[in-house]
Amino acid sequence: MSEHNPPATWGPPTAVMVAEAQSLLGSLRRSGLTSGVIGRPGNGFGIDQLTDLVLDGQEVTARLPDPAVLLQAARLLGVHPARTAVVHCAPAGVQAACRGGFGLVVGIAYGGAWAAAELRAHGAEPVLRGLAYVTVDEQAMRRRWWQPASTAGAEHAGWLLDYTGVDLATEGIRETLCTIGNGYLATRGAAPEADAGRSHYPGTYAAAIFNRLRTRLHEHVHEDESLVNLPNWLTLRWRRPGERWVRPDARGVSEHRQTLDLRAGVLHRRYRHVDGSGRATTMVSRMLVSMATPHLSALETTLVPENWSGTLQVRSGIDGRVANRQVAEYGPLAGRHLRPDGQGRDGDDGLWLRVSTTQSRVEVATAVRTRLFQAGVRVDAQRRVDMLPGRPQETWTVAVRAGQPLRVEKIAAHHTSQDRAVTEPAAASRDAAARAGSFAELLGEQVRAWRRLWERSHIELHTDHPWPSLELNLHTFHLLVATSPNVTDLDAGVGARGLHGEGYRGHVFWDEVFVHRVLALHLPEASRALLLYRWRRLDAARRAAAAIGCRGAMFPWQSGSDGREETPRELFNTRTGRWMRDRSARQRHVGLAVAYSVWQYHQATGDLDFLRTHGGELILETARFFADLARRNPRTGRYEITGVMGPDEFHDGYPDREAPGLDNNAYTNVMTVWLLRQALAVVDLLACRDGTSLPDRLGIDDGELARWAEITTRMYVPWHDDRIISQFDGYADLAELDLDAYRRRYGNIGRLDLILAAEGDSPNRYRIGKQADVLMLLYLLSAEELRELLAGLGYHWPPEALPRTAGFYLHRASHGSTLSRVVHAWVQARTNRTASFGNFTDALAADIRDTQGGTTREGIHLGAMAGTLDLAERCYLGIETRQDALWFNPRLPHEITRLHTLITYRGHQLHVTATGSALALIASPCNAAPVTVHVARQPPQTIGGGQQVSISLTG
Repeated sequence: MSEHNPPATWGPPTAVMVAEAQSLLGSLRRSGLTSGVIGRPGNGFGIDQLTDLVLDGQEVTARLPDPAVLLQAARLLGVHPARTAVVHCAPAGVQAACRGGFGLVVGIAYGGAWAAAELRAHGAEPVLRGLAYVTVDEQAMRRRWWQPASTAGAEHAGWLLDYTGVDLATEGIRETLCTIGNGYLATRGAAPEADAGRSHYPGTYAAAIFNRLRTRLHEHVHEDESLVNLPNWLTLRWRRPGERWVRPDARGVSEHRQTLDLRAGVLHRRYRHVDGSGRATTMVSRMLVSMATPHLSALETTLVPENWSGTLQVRSGIDGRVANRQVAEYGPLAGRHLRPDGQGRDGDDGLWLRVSTTQSRVEVATAVRTRLFQAGVRVDAQRRVDMLPGRPQETWTVAVRAGQPLRVEKIAAHHTSQDRAVTEPAAASRDAAARAGSFAELLGEQVRAWRRLWERSHIELHTDHPWPSLELNLHTFHLLVATSPNVTDLDAGVGARGLHGEGYRGHVFWDEVFVHRVLALHLPEASRALLLYRWRRLDAARRAAAAIGCRGAMFPWQSGSDGREETPRELFNTRTGRWMRDRSARQRHVGLAVAYSVWQYHQATGDLDFLRTHGGELILETARFFADLARRNPRTGRYEITGVMGPDEFHDGYPDREAPGLDNNAYTNVMTVWLLRQALAVVDLLACRDGTSLPDRLGIDDGELARWAEITTRMYVPWHDDRIISQFDGYADLAELDLDAYRRRYGNIGRLDLILAAEGDSPNRYRIGKQADVLMLLYLLSAEELRELLAGLGYHWPPEALPRTAGFYLHRASHGSTLSRVVHAWVQARTNRTASFGNFTDALAADIRDTQGGTTREGIHLGAMAGTLDLAERCYLGIETRQDALWFNPRLPHEITRLHTLITYRGHQLHVTATGSALALIASPCNAAPVTVHVARQPPQTIGGGQQVSISLTG
């Protein structure tokens, strides 16, 4: 334990610290554990009798953050740093312990929250409020704190995703969940020592870097565009000369632990390796992808030879020979997207590599700076550089001594030819790597940047029983990794799998509708930037609409670099080993999601400028397409939309009809009415704001607007018994399928479509669903909004029809999508709160437990992650943004006792706290105009900067 004369701002009153120190040291002594104190407070106060070592001021020969004094204490105590805990209350002491490779660094934050943040910024984990909070678990200590209690598993702490042991069968899932990134760049949480293979898959991805490849296979030509796996900057290996490079899954490796710190965006790893001669070495590493400086990433590796002295070799490099080989289904298809385009060395510590994509011609450059340190001093080690084609690497040979840590610091810089203000990517990366600060400096910036993001994004739930808070924080973390404010200067969309893997080839789907609902209330600047991705591809959407004889814009089901339809025509059925046709491009409803997200952004921000310059055009051109898609049935006088697919995805046609598509999907028809209403509202809102109207600019005349208005009153919606909305025309005539029987037979029936195809059958014959379809209406719209829309069409939908409709579909879903339970939890929140909470927790578990059967390895399910956050906020708090007002109607599940979040609404930051009996709103001081708030059925109120409102929910 170190108390090295902390400044007054870091330490408590001497009497407090001494009393707490005496208590802790007494506990350690009674447990038979060795301890030491550096820096004697006052005149000792009996500390000497409670500890094995005291180094006073005269014996301290080096100033912190140099780790020399801590290493000296470890040597005098006869313990190795990697097996020693350091407890310190000053950032310099924490930094010294991290540099010295100590196994556990505990920060003591006597100075409160600010002190805690600084201690974490310098590497402390955990951080406690005082020495009194350090407890001694004798059983754990005798087992040794560094030894895992089990061979493998995830510990569910609120902020630490913690894995112990190595499990080759699940390493791919762990690597996905331990991905770190910043919106511009992300790196999977693979070990730097690992190569891509069946168990491990290092991967680095930059937003919107796509490439197209063709493959001739079985007389078919497959053309696919993919998010590109970029050069692996992580590569770092170590060994004794003449021996094999050490791998975390190699013989002799034990005590492996991997921990993702969600608060700081830092991935920690440690393990112990003992070779055949009994030489033991401990490896401790920390890795980050900078949220503060998005073109930088960093890896710090500390190697501690425990019982031997001699020579170590460390190899660092950049591997540009990577390919896209993660998804087994794509295995037969071409996957090599990069070709080397230059490489070299910079000075005595730098390497660089430039590659280019084979078709899109995007240049990607990575530069690394690798330095070695011992006792805080840079080591002048022997360096050998090998310029292998596409893989520059350097091997360092350095003398080490028992107990003396060797710290290897690797800083990487990444640039592409798509970046702004860059003359050439390689030059930019080389310069950035050379100028970058130390790992400690980057870590401090990282912690502060993540702290600011968490302040804007954290959702805090309290329950009366154990609650999986880790999952909720993990979902927020990965949403930020994929869509942080660093996207504001990028031409990037919302990839369904984030930047975490190669599932769905990195394409953009309708999942963005779940993401924008969260971003609009927390990071509206990110939502705006991601919506611009769609606006820049309006011309491609217009061409797609024209190709099927419609005006307006038809957005593709799968989108990549230029906005063309990327959905493959065939899908590989892993159960049959054969290709089957894929008609999912008929999910025209993706355009409805785009327009809905634009309107949600506008309602949350009041950003009329965006609506005038970009958002209004997106809404009107999408409305134009769906109005053209709707055709009037002369027999009924109602408008119908035919030949489409709904969100369900299982049904792509009728069992007795060869033509693809379904008629009058209720979700598509009703949301078309919603869209046309909003489009007409936009026309009125923007009328002559800049001298010309938006319809004039787009060539939309009064006759076309009149037809839109007519459709909003004459759209057809299918029904069956008891006023239940039918999923599509003919759905009620389909056969029932015993889903329970299929569950007993197959277990996971998420992909029931593939199971039925393998049996020679088709889901088109049955009343089943992969995920919510009709019920999506109740996710995007309140029951009141939906009822009002239907009433405008002349359909009476009484309140008692809602639970009947929900009950009909809830039991017919196979949950083949991670989005399914999100929507079901939402629908049940007003009818069965216990079931809602159960589906909520199931949705939270989707990726961390890989409930889809191996798909998490290929990337997170970003829409579902965002959906769980949306559930906690918009659903359980009853938040709506409509009619230029903020609405609340809290209905917390019985299991939740308190919910707190911070939302951004029209320039205000509002702290929202709800319990079962009250709602409190506190607005941070600002100059924004007061906003209108509706709570439950009470009269509206206004709230301005610095004001607060408390409302009882029990009256």
